[in-house]
Amino acid sequence: MNQWSFVTAAYVIAIGGTTATTLWAYIAMRRAERDGPKDSGR
Repeated sequence: MNQWSFVTAAYVIAIGGTTATTLWAYIAMRRAERDGPKDSGR
C-alpha cells in the first residue's frame, strides 16, 4: 500500500464528517426556527 490510500481515506473521513455536521446543524436550525421562540411572547 502506498501513502495515497491513507491520504484518500483521510479526505473521505474529513469531507464526510464536515458534511454530516453541516447537515445536523442545518436540520437543528430549521427545527428551532419552526418551533419559534420559547419565551413568553417578547
